[in-house]
Amino acid sequence: MTVLVALAANLVIAVAKAVGGVIAGSPALLSEAAHSVADSLNEVFLLAALRRSRRPADRRHPFGYGKERYFWSLLAAVGIFVMGGCFSVFQGIEALRTGAEEELSGYVAGLIVLGVALLAEGGSLLRALHQVRRQGGGLSDPALRTVVAEDGTAVLGVTLAMIGMALHMVTGQVVWEASASLAIGALLGYVAYRLGRDARDQLIGEAADPEATGRIRALLQAQPEIDSVEALFTMKTGLDSTLVAARIDLVPGLDSERVEEVAVRIKRSLAHTVPEAGQIFLDVTDAQEAQGAEEAEGAAESPAATGERGGA
Repeated sequence: MTVLVALAANLVIAVAKAVGGVIAGSPALLSEAAHSVADSLNEVFLLAALRRSRRPADRRHPFGYGKERYFWSLLAAVGIFVMGGCFSVFQGIEALRTGAEEELSGYVAGLIVLGVALLAEGGSLLRALHQVRRQGGGLSDPALRTVVAEDGTAVLGVTLAMIGMALHMVTGQVVWEASASLAIGALLGYVAYRLGRDARDQLIGEAADPEATGRIRALLQAQPEIDSVEALFTMKTGLDSTLVAARIDLVPGLDSERVEEVAVRIKRSLAHTVPEAGQIFLDVTDAQEAQGAEEAEGAAESPAATGERGGA
């Protein structure tokens, strides 16, 4: 719902800014229009992310489609930079090169449009922040994180545009409005870089947060049948889904039936303790056998080869 509200607000604001910018001939207002168009396109990307990431796992994608959110968030970040940032920088440079003559009526119309935009963007930002608080104050959801970043940037961008137009009107120097456009472009570029970096980390395989990893390791070490935890790997496969792979050495003397019972019990305990652990793989070895086999296996061997889905 938050993404839909942001999309509706951005579409209305984009049209208002574009019309006002053309009438007033304001580079700062046109930069903000490009900003809103980029935001609107990004909301479409985020809606696609929300829909596609909910698809269940299938044969082709056995770990599900949770990373769709991160892929579309990356596209949204690129959209902010290309459509918003580059156009804003272009408008600022053009204003410095050719100047911008504006009538008093143009200033007034532009400032009114920006004032309305500030109210709309501020309302959308407050709604997004309310959802963040309702979800516990975190920004783990890339779609919600992008909406908060876009709305926060929009509020700051509109403020910069209003300051630039006001100073241009008072001093008659276009450099103020051109500087506002350049500042908006730099701001959008920075936000796009931060969002893109976060999406990249999650796409290439980001580990679970240290708190969850610590809970997993503590639970494994607390099992009386486990002699040692040789390796523990985690990877986020979606917003609420994490893959867990562990290589564990069991105490000597357990027969195969007992080993199977222990493995099933541990997986169920992990799934209960760490609900986001949707996939749990255990590489189980006997402590005495592991001593002779460790050097031959090598550190690069995958620990997930003999695993099963969690909760089975």
